[in-house]
Amino acid sequence: MYNYSGGFAFRVGLPGNAGISGVILLVIPNVMGLCLWSPAIDTMGISVRGLQFSEQLVQKFDLHHYKSKRHSTEKPTTTSQLHSSQNFMTYGRHTVKLLFTAANNDLTGLQCMAHNGYDMSAKDYDGRTALHLAACEGHFDCVRFLVEKCSVEPSPRDRWGQTPLDEARNFGHNAVAQYLEQQLNVNLPHKHSSSTSAGDDNNNGDDIPEKT
Repeated sequence: MYNYSGGFAFRVGLPGNAGISGVILLVIPNVMGLCLWSPAIDTMGISVRGLQFSEQLVQKFDLHHYKSKRHSTEKPTTTSQLHSSQNFMTYGRHTVKLLFTAANNDLTGLQCMAHNGYDMSAKDYDGRTALHLAACEGHFDCVRFLVEKCSVEPSPRDRWGQTPLDEARNFGHNAVAQYLEQQLNVNLPHKHSSSTSAGDDNNNGDDIPEKT
């Protein structure tokens, strides 16, 4: 932020960096990162509109990390706005933690999160779930726990249309792929034909003769 570092911390209160090209990189810890660009800059070399957006963002969602409520003259944030902001940030942190735990084959961590009421089907901004990451890394026990104990959807699609089964196949995790295939009833047509033939055999023995 060049010579405006102190002013940015006072007015925005979030980690960030800026360039004379009009770019501002803004971080909302444990939630997301933002890249803002508007070429008009002020005398400090900071994007004018980027700075304005950053200030309005922290005011709207109460994200300022150094804001003191004691001496604030602003209108208090409504309960609904506060809860909405807090719930959004909490959900984001929980999602990041969940996906990180699944990717690292931490079965105990997943069990604790499920016990504490976490949404085990939570998705990140790419639509990726814990099941996606566990299947991608070949963590069979985690995949089985998520499907059987947490009852998560076995075939969610991310932003690229990939399912956990696709991930397991792409990375050669055959045991995980075979397990997910069983859960998705990939052999349903075969089962259907078998049941149909069995039903035909039963019908052959139970046909009611026509009246003559």
